[in-house]
Amino acid sequence: MSAEETVRINRFLAERGVCSRREADEMIVAERVTIDGALATVADRVDPARQVVRVDGKELPDAPPKVYYLLYKPKGTITSRDDPRGRKSVLDLVEHLQVRVEPVGRLDFDTEGALLLTNDGEVAHRLTHPSSKTPKRYLAKVYRTPDEVDLEKIRKGKVFLEDGAALPALVRVVEQTDNGNAWVEITVTEGRNRLVRRIFEALGHPVAKLRRETFATLSIRGMERGDVRPLTTEEVRRIRDLAEGRKPTNAGKLRRKAGFAVAKPKKKRHGKHRTRKNRG
Repeated sequence: MSAEETVRINRFLAERGVCSRREADEMIVAERVTIDGALATVADRVDPARQVVRVDGKELPDAPPKVYYLLYKPKGTITSRDDPRGRKSVLDLVEHLQVRVEPVGRLDFDTEGALLLTNDGEVAHRLTHPSSKTPKRYLAKVYRTPDEVDLEKIRKGKVFLEDGAALPALVRVVEQTDNGNAWVEITVTEGRNRLVRRIFEALGHPVAKLRRETFATLSIRGMERGDVRPLTTEEVRRIRDLAEGRKPTNAGKLRRKAGFAVAKPKKKRHGKHRTRKNRG
């Protein structure tokens, strides 16, 4: 059989809604997966039309329809399915869905905001692969307002972390508070662990609150914490286009939506301070 007719075994398991690719590799190493009766290896490829794959001795069901949901992840939840510490998972919030879905990427325990959930393993894999540079826009409340020197370091990729320099990112001060702190908007294209928090901490501006406003072209605007909604047909098309490397026809508008807009920061307010809605 040709390579075009086959898929990697971990991708096949993810597409059948069994688990994520990473979890599939763990199941294979644990000798829980067979192909035509023989134990699978992580390097195996499978022809779905001709071969029989079993997990724990059970043949897999037909692949379910692809579904895509956007969750407004609340603070105080994890994005993995299991946690040794017993913390609440975002997947507890979508138990009512009729199909198993997995988070696309991660948001740390103390961060809230946009989280894509899907059973489309290929789209999830491509959107989280480093080469995809999927844009993610955050709103962060940081201690002490960053000056232009610090902002330029972020924009030019001059913030050095323990695992290497952060890639250049768009950043602007949205609002200064009366106590000298600030709300800062930053758009990153990496998926490194706690990246936004580490960028600001490296510059001496620890993050007090953090919310992901957008993931790729998806926005939580109009949603409340804990809300989950299916993607529209147009949103699914855009996400698939992005995953497959196709440039959207309305790329300019989508780039602005994802945070690639030039905007002047607001000046510090004087007098009575009005608290904005949903600022944590």
